[in-house]
Amino acid sequence: MTAIYKDAGYPVQDRVADLLARMTPEEKFAQMHAYWLILDENGNHRERSDLSDEFAGVSEQAALSERLKLGVGQISRPLGTHIVDAHTGVRAANRLQRMMIEETRLGIPALFHEECLVGLLCKDATLFPSSLNYGSTWDPELVKRAAQQIGHEARSVGCQQGLAPVLDVSRDVRWGRTEETFGEDPWLVGVMATAYVEGLQGEKRDLLATLKHFVGHSFSEGARNHAPVHLGFCELNDTFLLPFEMAVKLANAGSVMPAYHDIDNQPGHSDSFLLTTVLREQWGFDGIVVADYGGVSLLHQHHGISHDAAESAALAFNAGLDVELPKDDCARHLAEGVERGLISMEKIDEIVSRVLSEKFRLGLFECPYVPEENIDLQNAQTRQVAREVATRSLTLLENNGVLPISGKPRVAVVGPTADDPLALLSGYSFPVHLIISDMVEETSQVTTPLAALKNYLGDAQVRYAKGCHIIQRRMAGAPVFPGDSGGKPMQQSPVSFDTSLIPQAVRAAQESDIVVACVGDLAGLFQSGTVGEGSDTDSLNLPGVQQQLLEALVETGKPVVVVMTGGRPYNLQGLEDKVAALLLAWAPGQEGGWAIADVLTGRAEPQGRLVVSVPKSAGAMPYYYNHKLKSGGTPFAFHFGSRYPFGFGLGWTQFSCESVCLAETSVPVDGEVTLSVKVKNSGECSGSEVVQVYVRDKVASMVRPLQELKAFQRVTLSPNESATLTFRLPVDMFNFTRRDGKRVVEPGEYELQVGLSSADIRGAVTVNVTGETRVLPGEWRMMSGCEVRS
Repeated sequence: MTAIYKDAGYPVQDRVADLLARMTPEEKFAQMHAYWLILDENGNHRERSDLSDEFAGVSEQAALSERLKLGVGQISRPLGTHIVDAHTGVRAANRLQRMMIEETRLGIPALFHEECLVGLLCKDATLFPSSLNYGSTWDPELVKRAAQQIGHEARSVGCQQGLAPVLDVSRDVRWGRTEETFGEDPWLVGVMATAYVEGLQGEKRDLLATLKHFVGHSFSEGARNHAPVHLGFCELNDTFLLPFEMAVKLANAGSVMPAYHDIDNQPGHSDSFLLTTVLREQWGFDGIVVADYGGVSLLHQHHGISHDAAESAALAFNAGLDVELPKDDCARHLAEGVERGLISMEKIDEIVSRVLSEKFRLGLFECPYVPEENIDLQNAQTRQVAREVATRSLTLLENNGVLPISGKPRVAVVGPTADDPLALLSGYSFPVHLIISDMVEETSQVTTPLAALKNYLGDAQVRYAKGCHIIQRRMAGAPVFPGDSGGKPMQQSPVSFDTSLIPQAVRAAQESDIVVACVGDLAGLFQSGTVGEGSDTDSLNLPGVQQQLLEALVETGKPVVVVMTGGRPYNLQGLEDKVAALLLAWAPGQEGGWAIADVLTGRAEPQGRLVVSVPKSAGAMPYYYNHKLKSGGTPFAFHFGSRYPFGFGLGWTQFSCESVCLAETSVPVDGEVTLSVKVKNSGECSGSEVVQVYVRDKVASMVRPLQELKAFQRVTLSPNESATLTFRLPVDMFNFTRRDGKRVVEPGEYELQVGLSSADIRGAVTVNVTGETRVLPGEWRMMSGCEVRS
């Protein structure tokens, strides 16, 4: 007779109960952690730490074989940990899975997870643009399509959980992980994250998206990685929890990952209020909570809130964690934790039930293996979507008329990022991610700006000079990677200050009609680069001697078009007024060179709009548009503020906004505001604009931001063409968090501002919200809408 848990005809809860009743405590503990393995298609699997001197030898491999017979919850990054051909990697994963099914007592399959923030992180997968690029498109449907393509590649290699998206709300661009965020507006982050989760998971949720880093990770002390966060719950809920709430409630996200830091002395991995009370009980989250790599062990190693690994495991799992990643640093001590009375078997059963439920829902018991013929990386459709995201995210900040480039001028393409494929990629792209591991990965699929411009303009019209280095030689030697057992000593800054290449760049500029100066930063984890996880900064000046290079180029008198790539905005220290154009491209991925060349030559319109403000200086940090009145100090600090505000971006034409009006000037506290505006293309060529609606609560019982984005709509018009945009905003969206932790909407006057950026407001109206203060239900209305009529 077939066991109930092996019969797909039974409900998931019945299969879970049957399997759980058959499991020994050790088999249950095994489901609560992962192994980080170098998989082998012949079955000679080894732990990743075996690569270091301390963890080598047959004895460790034999011990792994014995431990695997108990089963395992997950396998960490089977294809993303090292350079392996996808077909070889899938064969190795299938070999391990066959062992799980056929050589363990109960045959429980393992779940494989990979990174997939900017594309599936494995060899030959499509290298997508960064999250800042996603956000800069202001196009949730495009973000959803990108995530669908990433999900397609992930599924094709057997990935069942993707460690993305990042829902951290940018607050201080010195933070190295700014590149991983969708921007600085919590609602916009929520909109984009919801679209990404919907795209990645699909309607069946047969690939789990992982919301991270729960929560507040981006508002750390000094914008330093892992540093403490100082927030009360009201601001935490309104700014940092909001995107997570949206992605859980609107997109049914399948997984959540806590963050490394502590908030008000409580580490994220042991925060039962956030992981259980808020996430599960208040929001109804029904997925699995997985640790950030090494996050459980940091409870005793860094935070000092536990004595040892057994206690750390008990703290995390009691708080709401389901699976320790990337391996079993602390979970291997769960038996000791039970024996010491730190955690109960009832809690263990509760956790393992959730883990098994997801495995049954994902169909792993019925389809544990991946057909090699299904592998599909770098197909034409996926590359096209990556290029579309890159192109539509490019943001033009300055233009004196030199762009778009027409004809066949002599162009000097100079700068350290002009012909460096890695300069177009973010930290969670496969080639960049492996720098710290002393591995080298070819990047032939990446088209650089130099290559694309030569293709469009012809080799004879393009002169190239590097001008300077950012980092002369990309090297490993970063601090320990979370989850590693060893690690190399902290290195000195790798940034180059060599100016010897600048004269050659100046000569190239003097011999040309236009200069395209490609500058920015290089992603690299843990200070192997100038931006990325653990690569925080104390300055918003361009790294190295790039500023000197730009100054020398501007002094030639030739028009200088600056193309800035990277994971954070930088200042040009006054050169913004002297350059001919400034194009912000972020980290546009493998198709980024084509996207940049398309916009520079007018083949495409610069449609990007800023999702992070570009602050005047590092002294303005932390800075974000939706700040409070007193944020600038008293008197208002001269260095506070932003040269290029949130929502800003230039195109090839101009737009006007007029006739901003309300359908009703008074609406009930549970009602909806209807706002219309007439938009006209007043320029000489076709183009698009993002119309933005901000709300200001004129008088509230608690301090509120000066303005908050609540709606937006892109509109594309021909010259002199007009359209009427009608926005509908649920009054629910005017809420804030009260001291008792409840979201409320208060009656009173709210100003609705319509503009083309947070600073370029073209019209404002006031609506009166009537009734009594309303405590929002769990399923409150989070999204606005817009109808466009010609």
